[in-house]
Parts: sequence; structure tokens; C-alpha cells
Amino acid sequence: MLAQARLAWEAQQVMKQRSSWDSGHGGRVAQGEGPKDGYESDGAVPLPFPGPVVRAFSEDEALAQSEGHHWKHSTFDRLGFPQALLEKSLSVQTNLASPEPYLHPSQSEDLGACAQFEASRNARNMMPSASCGIFPEFSLRKPSSETDIENWASKHFNKHTQGLFRRKVSIANMLAWSSEPIKKPMIVTTDRAVKKEAVDIFKLIQMYMGDRRSKADPLSVALEVVVRGWSNQGLRDELYIQLCRQTTENFRYDSLERGWELMAICLAFFPPTPRFHAYLEGYICRHMDPLNDTKGVAISSYAKYCYRKLTKGALTGAKKGLQKPCLEEINHARNAIFHPSMFSSSLEEVMALQKERYPDRQLPWVQTRLSEEVLGLNGDQTEGIFRVPGDIDEVNALKLQVDQWKIPTGLEDPHIPASLLKLWYRELEEPLIPHEFYEECINSYDNPEAAISVVLGLPHINKLVLCYLIRFLQVFAQPANVPITKMDVNNLAMVMAPNCLRCQSDDPRVIFENTRKEMSFIRVLIQRLDTSFMDGIL
Repeated sequence: MLAQARLAWEAQQVMKQRSSWDSGHGGRVAQGEGPKDGYESDGAVPLPFPGPVVRAFSEDEALAQSEGHHWKHSTFDRLGFPQALLEKSLSVQTNLASPEPYLHPSQSEDLGACAQFEASRNARNMMPSASCGIFPEFSLRKPSSETDIENWASKHFNKHTQGLFRRKVSIANMLAWSSEPIKKPMIVTTDRAVKKEAVDIFKLIQMYMGDRRSKADPLSVALEVVVRGWSNQGLRDELYIQLCRQTTENFRYDSLERGWELMAICLAFFPPTPRFHAYLEGYICRHMDPLNDTKGVAISSYAKYCYRKLTKGALTGAKKGLQKPCLEEINHARNAIFHPSMFSSSLEEVMALQKERYPDRQLPWVQTRLSEEVLGLNGDQTEGIFRVPGDIDEVNALKLQVDQWKIPTGLEDPHIPASLLKLWYRELEEPLIPHEFYEECINSYDNPEAAISVVLGLPHINKLVLCYLIRFLQVFAQPANVPITKMDVNNLAMVMAPNCLRCQSDDPRVIFENTRKEMSFIRVLIQRLDTSFMDGIL
């Protein structure tokens, strides 16, 4: 009887959790508060029930959502994971301000439990963390038809009226471009702050698109839109549905282009909530066909860029840090639509970007310059290098400079370029060691000759970039440096393996088991790979 009562109680709590999420994901974010402690609370662990949820709560939200606690216990118990590991997974704080754990040399042969979250985090492009945890992967779902967004709207939209007789506005008209302001939010909400902000932000969207007169500079208007959406998670779905509306049946082509541009800018800073994610994804996907391009407006190009940013945002969440987005970041996000960044691109794209500026370079400029900066700031004599993260706001600022081919002269903390260097490796569109070589790496983790053979068989650019990285890490692994940095070859392998290899399995058992093998593979390379041929190669 007790067991049956407990099961019934757990089911009731799960339904409560689903109900509270569908009703608008209330709590502190819905009340208009911005991100706290430098971490944005919209992360990535799937919920235990069906629905248009494509990303899960962040670790911070998972703690707050205590109703899901019992589900996690039962799931992990069935999978056979130890209780201690479950407690770690529930207490993860994905925050750049938190250092990663040291491994004492005596623990070197049993790295899996302490480093396993590092690998799972990399598989989802998450930010550095202080803890270990296992989270199953997930796939983004696309709506099955064009009517899905209308079906969603019929369940979540406010009733809008017009005219003297207050006739009800149809869903189709509510989802079509309008030159008129709105009097209340498009999406039902009980949050008074969101109700007011929604009306204001529609006016700002009209200003940016040129549908409403404004003396303000368009970039300043875009900044205001982004700051409001970034600071208030409860406003994001409203913002994106308004952008969908203003880019539907819009025959003012300059306005249409600016609408898509603003959507792309917003997606560079924050995603929608999981409740609306699948529907925005479907809207974007339907515009990726070049047949949608009209009157010189490259809608398909904007849509493809938006899709990439939406997919990435589902994995990483909103922009991290305590500082609000600035005008420089807005301008960078706008330029990145048609001028790709050195971050979140493929190695081939990075090399193409620098071809005109550095035609003779064989390695990515961003890789070599950041590596040189780490050493120039005595990173090889700094305790916890690559484990202790740099200040997230300073890392973001450096990223902007690097994307403009600049390295500031006033840097003093080697953790800042070290964190950005790890971010560059982690955000490569395809992992440094391509997926087709992953199984070979896993199978040769304890065989130095086989591991080196895998490296020699990589595509040319991947081989050069990996060998440069290994040669760089070999500097830190030298016996003279380890007592100072506290980063022996095992610790270096722990923090760097997830940036080179990405497990594609969604089975927690496989992820857990492969984590140790990935780290062992990188450790073997640091210890045994002859990188002397890299002398003089830049």
C-alpha cells in the first residue's frame, strides 16, 4: 500500500510540474527578475513527459523544481547509477564563475566519476562547471504542419478585439503583419510587468522595422529590445511571437528584412522558452527554402542563420554573465549574420575567414594567438590554468575583440584567454576530432601506437590543429610546471578531452563509460605524440 501511495504521489507531482510549466514557467524569472549569479536559468535536461519541450531545466532550475527530484531518483536507480553520482547531478551549478575540480595524482586511474560531466557538457555546448553530472541528450522536434503555430496560438493567445463593436480578431489576423499597435500581450499572462512590457516591445519592434516613426538609432532600438528580452525570461516567447507576426504577410520588403534581422540578433542572445521552442523552430524551418526569397530579401539566409542560433541556444541557454548586452555586441551580432564569426564555425570556415588577411597561415589565427597569450601571461606558472575559469564578462569582451582580429594589450589574467581558447575548441561546428573517427579513438585509448595512427589519419587541417593543441598542452605537463599549476597530465586530459571529442550516444551508460576512454586517449597523446614537426608552423 505504501508503495502504491508513493507512486500515486509521484505521478501527481509530475502532473503539477507539467501544469506549472505550461502555465508560463512562473517563479522569479516570470516576475521580471534578470539572471542571478551570472547564470541564465534556462538550461537543458528533458522533462519526464511528452510535449513541445525541447530543452530541459538548467541545473539551477532543476534544484528549484523539487517535484522532479523523485523522478530523477527512480530513473537513475533503474539505470544502475550510484546514489552519490545522482546527488552530484542534482547539485550541478553551470557557472563560469565556478572552478572545475582538481584531481589528485592518486586519483589518476579513476577519472570517470569526476570528469564525466565535462564530457556531457561538451556534447551540449554547455558552459564550464564545477561538478559532475549525467544528462541524456535530446533532439529538437519540428512541427508537423504549418497549422501548428495556429493551434498553439489558439490555446495560448489573448482574445483581441477591434472596431466599435469589439469584434474578435481571428488567429490568422493576429499572426499577420500590422501597422497598428497592440493594446495587450499576444500571449496570455498574469504577470503585470510582462503585460506592460509586451505592449512596449511591440512598438520597439515596429520602430526597428521602420513601421513606426522614431528618432532613435536602429541599433539603440535593437539594444533596448534585446536587453528587455535577456533580462526578463517571461517576455521572450511574447517577443518571438510578435516577430513571427511582423514577418508574416509583410509586403513592405525593407520592413520584412529588418524583422528577420532583429529576430537573428535576438537569437544570438537568448532562445525562447521550451514551451514555444518547437513552434518557432517550425516557423523558421518553413522559410529556409530559397523560394521564399523575394524582392531581393534573402529570407532563406536569415532563416538558416536563425536556425543555427536557435539550435545552439537550445543547448547553451542565454548569454551568460552579469553585464547586460551592449551596443557593440548588438552591432557584432548584426554583422555576424552575413559575416560569420570565428566562433561556432567549422575549421574550414575559420581558415576561409582569415585567408585574405593571413594567406600563408596553416593554423587558425584565433587558436595560435590565444595560445600565445596564455603563455605570454605566464599561464604555465598559474595554479589551476584551464580549470579555474576567467571572469565571464571579461571573456565575453575578449571574444568581441578577437572576432575583430584584435588582442587587447591590457590583459593580466591568463585564465581569461585560457577560458576563451577552450570555448573556441568547444564551439567548433564539428568537433576537432570528427565524428567518423570517434570510435577509433575510443577503441585505441590504451594503445599509444593505435592512438597516434588515428591522429595521422585525420583530415589535414584537423591534424594540424590537434597536434598544435597537444604540443601546447605538453608545455603544461612538464614536471617543472605541474607542482605550480596543479595540472598534471590527467587533469589536462580531463578538461581538454571534451573539447576534442563528442560522444553522439544518448545512452547515459555509454556517455559515462566513454568519458574515461576519451580522457585516456588525450592523455596518451600528451604523453606519447611526437609534435616536434610542428616547430615553425603557424
